[in-house]
Amino acid sequence: MVDPLAEVVSLLQPSAPFSKLVIASAPWAVRRAETGRPFYFVLLEGGCRLTIDKPGGSDTLTLQQGDFVLIPAARSFATASLDRQPPRADELVTTPIAPMPGGARVGDPNGAVDARMLVGHCLFGSPDAALLVSLLPQWVHVRGEPRLATLVQLVGDEARADRPAREIVTARLLEVLMIEALRSLAGSATSPGLVRGLADPKLAQALRSMHERPSAPWSVAELAREATLSRSAFFERFSRAVGLAPMEYLLAWRMAIAKQLLRQGELAMIEIAERVGYSSVSAFGVAFTRQVGTPPGRYAKAISSAVQQDVEATPEAAPYSA
Repeated sequence: MVDPLAEVVSLLQPSAPFSKLVIASAPWAVRRAETGRPFYFVLLEGGCRLTIDKPGGSDTLTLQQGDFVLIPAARSFATASLDRQPPRADELVTTPIAPMPGGARVGDPNGAVDARMLVGHCLFGSPDAALLVSLLPQWVHVRGEPRLATLVQLVGDEARADRPAREIVTARLLEVLMIEALRSLAGSATSPGLVRGLADPKLAQALRSMHERPSAPWSVAELAREATLSRSAFFERFSRAVGLAPMEYLLAWRMAIAKQLLRQGELAMIEIAERVGYSSVSAFGVAFTRQVGTPPGRYAKAISSAVQQDVEATPEAAPYSA
């Protein structure tokens, strides 16, 4: 059976090369703005509050030891000690922050530590990252998962130790932690996105059908039949859970597959068109251009040119070295 979440995570090509240890003493508060980069928190000790800004409001989470939070496309957020609310976007933040090796010390440097966390941003290697991230929840909060707790403990051990290759090991552990967090959410309620859709058995059937047969001539009515719902009930339920209308989601998924096939360069244009549900190259070209902003042929040439430049810029390694 096709696993839609696994397919999206695989296409995203996640990595976590940037991390730092943050040690905090109450009272403290920090606000920061991001530029759409994925951001994560691993709470190693203690607790804190996290407010994630979103259009029309915000979500506030209370975090405790062992929690993991991933914000796939962070814009702005704030954290604070448990004794206060995270600062609003227009609120002045005066908590002292002092750099330290491998991270930062927040609050009174001589105060008792009430939170120790590993924070940083991830990278999504896929050129379709923005499109694929739109299929994920606005935020992911995982608690009480034994496998994740083990990974968090390993990450914490590496962050606190001074072992050789600590940065490399920490980065690899964080990659596994991020993938495991997304994988563990299939049965939980989260913000709108693919995970919430998969948590609904009826919607999950429609989602799996779209992923198993992206070339099928789907309509809202046909997808509703897959979900054993009326057309109107399916449309409303899908849109509320996933955050996209059914045909918008299908188009986004088809274009992600098309871009992957174009990058691989192994199929003719008509074969790619047929694999994503279009009976002609012209119909596929119109849909692709509208969604991506450039015709598929031009997209393929640009990708091929970029790959060739990378190859030419990379010197050949000597077969043996001293």
